[in-house]
Parts: sequence; structure tokens; C-alpha cells
Amino acid sequence: MSVSPNRDPQASVEETSDAKRPRHVAFIMDGNGRWATSRGLPRTEGHRKGLQALRKVIRHAGEIGIETVTIYSFSSENWNRPETEVTFLMGLLRRFVQRDLSELHKSNVRIRIIGGRDDLEPGILALLQEAEDLTRSNTGLNLVVAFNYGARDEIVRGVKAIAAQVAGGELSLDDISEKTISNNLDTAGLRDPDLIVRTSGEMRLSNFLLWQAAYTEFYFCDLYWPDFDENAFDEAIAYFCRRERRYGGLDAKAL
Repeated sequence: MSVSPNRDPQASVEETSDAKRPRHVAFIMDGNGRWATSRGLPRTEGHRKGLQALRKVIRHAGEIGIETVTIYSFSSENWNRPETEVTFLMGLLRRFVQRDLSELHKSNVRIRIIGGRDDLEPGILALLQEAEDLTRSNTGLNLVVAFNYGARDEIVRGVKAIAAQVAGGELSLDDISEKTISNNLDTAGLRDPDLIVRTSGEMRLSNFLLWQAAYTEFYFCDLYWPDFDENAFDEAIAYFCRRERRYGGLDAKAL
């Protein structure tokens, strides 16, 4: 069952004002394996097609003026998948960097990686660092890649960093605030997501941006990620633009 509304033909992205359009959209790119299985194909083919969908989404985000796109590319739990699938996904990451990084750089896209890095294989870590270093000065779309990422792990690492600051006398307990916590997470300095989109009909966060999503709008659709295209993206944006964001307050009409 989908909780996404029927498309409103009058509510195109072009008709929405910049003020109502989300500035930061995050994606839980779900359903690659099921897309492939439903077609009698190996799961790896679903991941390959999913990468093609990602390219469309990144391109379209730049075209419609989205400032930041965050993608849940590989969770800290995904290491528990079959070894052959993990190996394929790491190879796909390498091909993505080798094939797409130069084009993203030319398009002025800045790449930022979030997630744990301490236990990553050196070759993978070097690829991620290369992507960040090459695009660090770019001023266009921010592409945030959540790799080896889990929100609970991120919060634990942030708490440890704060505890170290307190132990070292750099910070007092009374000075710890929500801002302190935000500044010690992987996403420090980034705007919280305005909209999180999850494909494949699943309706959960799956350990993604738990702290940052406090006032995020959610859009769930039945499409598997390989079928998510520019039109589906526009539907998600149109849905967001019809939402009334109150941040715990009252709708102006209720006052």
C-alpha cells in the first residue's frame, strides 16, 4: 500500500515557488533486489539499474534547484548481506567513482560522505576521500552519501566526541545543547532534510538520519528504486509543497 497521494496535474514543480520547494531531499533507495527478482533477474542487476536511477535523480535535483541530496547508499547493517552481493556493491562503488566523479565535478557538485570510517578497507576509504577532496571547493548541488552509515552509530560517536570535550575541559555539562549534539554528528553544518523519500512501499526509517528527521516530511511510494525517475521525483516535490509545516505550532488558519 502506498501513502503517496494521486498526482495533482495542477501542481507541477515548475509552478511551485522556491520558498515552498524543499531545499534538502534525502532518499532511502529501496527495492533494487526485489525489482530484479520480480523480473527473474539476479539481484545484482537491480543494483546496476538502481545506479542508473540515481544518476537521473542527481541530474534532476540540480535542474529544479534542490540544494542538497542525501542518499542512503550503504548502511552499517548491509555488511550482513551475502558476501557476493557486498562484493558486487563495492565494485559498483568503484565504478561509480571512476565513471561519474569527473562528470559530477564538472557539474559543480560537491560530495560529502557520512558514516563510520574507522573499519573501512583502505581502498574503499581512499575512493571516498578522493570524491570529497576533488569536489571540496564546488558550490553547486551538495551530494551527501551515507556509506557504512547507521544513525544510532552516528549518535554514539557524537556522544563520545562530546564526552571527550567535557573530559578535556573544552566543554561544560551546562553548555551541552541540541546544537552541541548536531555539531558533533556526521552532518554537522548541513541543513536537516526537509523531505525523506522512501521507495518500494516500505514505511520506516531503517536507522537513517534519526536525529536530523525530527521535523522532516515523509513520502513513501510503491515504486522500486530502479523505476524512480524524474516524474516520480516531481510527484514527491509536489506532495511536499502541499504540506503545511508547523514545527509543533498551529496552522495559521487555526489561530
